[in-house]
Amino acid sequence: METRPLGKSGLELPILSFGASSLGAEFRAIDLNEAFGAVHTAIDLGMNFIDTSPYYGRGMSEVMLGQALKGIDRSKYILGTKLGRYTNSHFDFSAKRVDESLEISMHRMGTDYLDLILLHDVEFVKLPQIWEETIPALVKAKAEGKVRAIGFSCYPMACFNTVLDHVEDDIDCVLSYNQYTLQNTAFADNLLPRLEKKGLGAINAGPFSARLLTNAELPVWLKEPEEVKAAARAAAKLCDDNGVDIAQLALQFSCGHDYIASTVAGSANPKNVEKWAKWLAEPIDQDLLKQVQEIFAPVKNIGHVEGLPENN
Repeated sequence: METRPLGKSGLELPILSFGASSLGAEFRAIDLNEAFGAVHTAIDLGMNFIDTSPYYGRGMSEVMLGQALKGIDRSKYILGTKLGRYTNSHFDFSAKRVDESLEISMHRMGTDYLDLILLHDVEFVKLPQIWEETIPALVKAKAEGKVRAIGFSCYPMACFNTVLDHVEDDIDCVLSYNQYTLQNTAFADNLLPRLEKKGLGAINAGPFSARLLTNAELPVWLKEPEEVKAAARAAAKLCDDNGVDIAQLALQFSCGHDYIASTVAGSANPKNVEKWAKWLAEPIDQDLLKQVQEIFAPVKNIGHVEGLPENN
């Protein structure tokens, strides 16, 4: 699989990475053999950057990964996890918890170092703690060799910029989700020029935007406005009428930006992983893409509020 550099971090990531949130049974009950098979299939197909978090399955995803990765040479995969968010309401970005979280995550996954660590959803806390306490603790962990690259993730573009104002010389990358898709390109429109100028890496997650850009039934917890959902249904029908799964177009588009090192997608089903790799090997239908973008034009970059109001 094609790879791209993660800014100046020294890491080379596959353009499509394996998201392990599904291994934590976040979205459905999982089959153990299928889940392990999904991890192995991803590595075999070159999707060898694995993204997880102690939040996913409240530790279950990391534990499952540790089992799935047993016996696989550590040099065969790039391992990233997160810290700071542990449940829907429990956030702890203290320096003390940074050290504890790193040690626990490494123990769960059977490794003595991490390739990447991200602060998870910083928009839910008072932001000064991030640059005054959390990032300095991560810089120390990096100097000690526990992790090769550090960064943070969040949803609001305003939050990205506020944190970057204080930490852009100390971190290696950021991760944005659901905002470089067929419907929402806010990540590229608002943030990538700043990242490129500083040589900071960019990771995109959620190419299917929480099933919005698939033919699956939309989940009740999907936060996007009704007009966005209606446009997505119209776009899915257009794709179907042209013999294309909208999820294929969505994945191809999200993986297509030259500066975004990798797009993260997750499944505990190896057949999905195989399908995604096959889709990426095919050229994108530019005419269909243009028509779909026209459908989304009236609702382009419309998202939702996430985190504390002052961080949006």
